[in-house]
Amino acid sequence: MKIAIATPPFPKSINDGLQQAEKLIKDAASQQAEVICFPESYIPAYPGMIADPEPTSPAILRSALDEVCRMAAENNIAVIMPMDWYSEDGLLNIAHVISKTGNVLGYQTKNQLDPSEDAIWVPGTQRSIFEVNGLKFGITICHEGFRYPESVRWAARNGAHIVFHPHFSGSNTDGVLLTEWGSMANPYYEKAMMMRALENTIYFASSNYGSLYPESASSVIAPDGTCVVYQAYGTTGVIIADIDPQKATGYLAKRFKPQLYNY
Repeated sequence: MKIAIATPPFPKSINDGLQQAEKLIKDAASQQAEVICFPESYIPAYPGMIADPEPTSPAILRSALDEVCRMAAENNIAVIMPMDWYSEDGLLNIAHVISKTGNVLGYQTKNQLDPSEDAIWVPGTQRSIFEVNGLKFGITICHEGFRYPESVRWAARNGAHIVFHPHFSGSNTDGVLLTEWGSMANPYYEKAMMMRALENTIYFASSNYGSLYPESASSVIAPDGTCVVYQAYGTTGVIIADIDPQKATGYLAKRFKPQLYNY
């Protein structure tokens, strides 16, 4: 089946983000992709990337989610849409999963926050497996996918063919424009993507923003650790990958012996 990974520009507002999302969703659907994933905290926009962020509320975010549901249904494509989301305990960093008919199937919380995020979000506590057109998948969000491989292994051991990884790394103001995927000189992020796939024998699909100086590319990694496709550095758009769920055996994940480790 075909999957799509979005690399959008930073939204200037919620409305701008929704307009950009609709363009990318239409592009992915026109190429027969069955699911598309966006980067971390895409709505209302990643913290610190907007000079004057607009206020949000549960009603405003719910309305934005309703718009994404409409886009999914109109384009007959499932959507993974990362958002901020209000809960009784505080603001969560989540990724909604929306079916091709526009129904919300659930969401995955970011459970392992980077220490710098403690003042922005509260950590979630649950992990879930989702299914779209026979494709079983998990979601791990940014820091937890890069530095807590258990989040991916859990999904693989629970039947996931692929783990989607909404994230943000890089800058729009300063940095070095990378030129070679997985280069020894690059930050470690792409190497971590490769390992999440290879160590579990599943696909790993990572979505980043199209910043001027990204520290990692939106990428799809095969179960043997090879990069299937990636978004060119410093550009925006959609990448499409043909994946074969039968190759995502989870073989190495299934050989894991949790009884040997006492956490």
